[in-house]
Amino acid sequence: MAAGQTVAVYGAYGHTGRFVVAHLRERGFVPVLAGRDGGKLEALAEEHPGLAVRPAGVDDPAALDRALAGADAVVNCAGPFATTAAPVVEAALRAGIPYVDVAAEIEANADTFARFAERAKERGAVVVPAMAFYGGLGDLLATAAMGDWTTADEAHVAYGLSGWEPTEGTRLAGKVSAERRGGRRVRFAEGRLQYHTDELPTLTWPFPEPMGPRAVVGEFTMADVVTLPSHLSVPTVRTYMSTEAAGGVTGADTPAPTAVDERGRSAQTFLVDVVVRSGGRERRAVATGRDIYAVTAPLAVEALDRILTGRTRTTGVASAGALFDAADFLRSLAAASHLDWRTV
Repeated sequence: MAAGQTVAVYGAYGHTGRFVVAHLRERGFVPVLAGRDGGKLEALAEEHPGLAVRPAGVDDPAALDRALAGADAVVNCAGPFATTAAPVVEAALRAGIPYVDVAAEIEANADTFARFAERAKERGAVVVPAMAFYGGLGDLLATAAMGDWTTADEAHVAYGLSGWEPTEGTRLAGKVSAERRGGRRVRFAEGRLQYHTDELPTLTWPFPEPMGPRAVVGEFTMADVVTLPSHLSVPTVRTYMSTEAAGGVTGADTPAPTAVDERGRSAQTFLVDVVVRSGGRERRAVATGRDIYAVTAPLAVEALDRILTGRTRTTGVASAGALFDAADFLRSLAAASHLDWRTV
């Protein structure tokens, strides 16, 4: 355990950032509250007396350096990551500490790999993008499902969400991504990201119990198309989203998440079904749980704990499946977040 060490949380006052701060404290870490809005940081500090408050804009390298001073690691929860990821990674490299973020933005994650892979590797640094429900969990499940396979023909990640009430940050990230794509959609096929204007199909995905078959939007592409191919030899990665969730996240009038328990979680439930196929053979891994934003916190904090205690497989920019023992990580996550998972 890395308990007692200090972790700077950039964007600590955001919806996911609050879950991360709370989970860090539960695990015995000492969060440092950082971000762009000093007033919101001070308000959060009233809920967590004794924690340091360090405002810093992403356009102010000196302030970022002060925000990370003395920290053992940093987790970036502040979107849009097209704006925040690179400056905070740069600050982490200057400070010589690990960087983890919870970005779901496909292009921002691809940028992190492209921009920092060589420099981070040379320095022996650890930079982990998309250590979250989207990107991180699917990558861990796919890696666990692959097992001893060194290659597969295709990977499918199907998200069975009971619904999706997006945060303000999710809406803003989606807007930025749409602008970067010029309104086009994206898929991962033939070993690369492909941009297109095709209509997205609706089909039925055979989710296992307790969900069962459900309508999904095909090629509702998420960050898994960056994380999986970063280390798995899989030329095609497709992701799917239950129609209820797809309608919720794109609907202009969908409300923000509403807490229904003492931990601040919403009533949303999920089942993530990952299928990898190779030469007519198929392997599967399934995870079920509650609240996609809340489960991101134990994903990110477990990653930090493993990095800080040396339980990693590589250095540089790496996704969850490349950096950690996927099955062992998922077992630990199940204990920390009441997430159930299994391979089939």
